[in-house]
Amino acid sequence: MTVRGAELLREELKKLKSGDRPEIIKAIATAREFGDLKENAEYHAAKEKQSFIEGRINEIESKLSNSEVIDVTKLSVTNKVIFGSTVTILNLNDDDVITYKIVGEDESDVESGLLSYKSPLSKAMIGKSNDDLVELITPEMTQNFQIIDISYN
Repeated sequence: MTVRGAELLREELKKLKSGDRPEIIKAIATAREFGDLKENAEYHAAKEKQSFIEGRINEIESKLSNSEVIDVTKLSVTNKVIFGSTVTILNLNDDDVITYKIVGEDESDVESGLLSYKSPLSKAMIGKSNDDLVELITPEMTQNFQIIDISYN
C-alpha cells in the first residue's frame, strides 16, 4: 500500500478504537436498561454494530501488520509505470486525457483518480514507459491508450 493508504487506515483505526468503540459500549449499556434482551431491538442493533466495529478493527490491524508500505518518492525508478506512480494517459478512442494514481486495493477510488493495482487498466500499464501504447481488452470492448506522463509524487 502507499504511504497515504497506510495513514488513512491508521486514522480509521484510531477513530474506531477511541470514538466508535466507546460509543457502542455506552449504547449497549443503555439498551440493557430497557429490560428483556430477547426482544430488545436497540440491544441487538448495538451488538451487531459492535461486531462490525470489532471486525473492522481486526481487519485493519491485520492489513497494517501484513502489508508493505511503498514510498514511491524514495525509489530510483524513472519513466516506468509502477505501483504508486501517477500516470496520465490519452484515450485514443475519444481523445480524453485521464490521470490515475496506482494504489492498493483499500485505497482505490476511480472517481478520485485512485486506481487499484489489480485493475485491468493498471495491469496493462505497469512496466510501460512514456509514449507507450496500452491496449485494454474487456469483454465489451477494446480501448487504446497512450501514456503521456508518469510522475512519482
